[in-house]
Amino acid sequence: MRIAVTGTQGQLVRCLTDQAAALSDVTIVAVGRPDVDLADGAAIEAALMAIGADIVINAAAYTAVDQAESESDSAFAINRDGAAHVARVANQMGVPVIQVSTDYVFDGTLPRAYVPDDATGPVSVYGASKLAGEAAVRAENPRHIIVRTAWVYSPYGKNFVKTMLRVAGDRDEISVVDDQKGNPTSAHDLASGLLVAARAMTQPGFDAWGTFHMAGQGDATWADFAEHVLAESARLGGPSARVIRIPGSSYKTPAPRPANSRLDCSTTAQVFGYSTPDWRASASQVVASLLQPTRAE
Repeated sequence: MRIAVTGTQGQLVRCLTDQAAALSDVTIVAVGRPDVDLADGAAIEAALMAIGADIVINAAAYTAVDQAESESDSAFAINRDGAAHVARVANQMGVPVIQVSTDYVFDGTLPRAYVPDDATGPVSVYGASKLAGEAAVRAENPRHIIVRTAWVYSPYGKNFVKTMLRVAGDRDEISVVDDQKGNPTSAHDLASGLLVAARAMTQPGFDAWGTFHMAGQGDATWADFAEHVLAESARLGGPSARVIRIPGSSYKTPAPRPANSRLDCSTTAQVFGYSTPDWRASASQVVASLLQPTRAE
């Protein structure tokens, strides 16, 4: 199975490459900047056509949530228009597409975990741009699945786990929001799930097109997440700090966050037979990986 993935340096594409390396029948070919501008439809078409993939995963995105509030044109150019270009070209190639989306398409007001069919209502420009990308993919390629995920972390790039470890190296206490709840998701676990889905989607007779949720098992607040990361770090001899639990109202950001972004992933398990591990186990693995003295990053 030959998979074209948009993006070259993001957490997810690097984890897809890691997970595919253990599979003898899967090849990942990444396309993106600096060679290909995802807002350039002609460049995307040329790059994807040259690869000749069996399926396309659109993992590239504008993910600077706060910066998107003042750069909405850039966010929509990549998250909506870029997604449309990718889905359209995949359709021209006669192959399905996986669009990676986000929990931020919801407003966070439900008292339970969100299922894929729940009404959306993003409260940020980033969320709105990703929701527009979902609509564009549905319009451009009927053979699609949209995979919403949440709170992604890994040994790569910028993410919450790496931030907590870095800040704990300089402080004895860290204030962390305790009234926003979601599902911390290892990018390696997400990558494994996407590869399972990709394999199913390329089989004859597959017809379960639509929207799915794929996030870590179990929920947490940001403060819960931080406490686990720092406790694991302390256990392994790494930096640690005391977590001070604060309300979101005490930590102002340009973009509002949904208070509840928990995702119900049961339909993913039913259709694809894949469930992520508990987020605590996966987070512990990432902390251990980051604390290895030979880790090159």
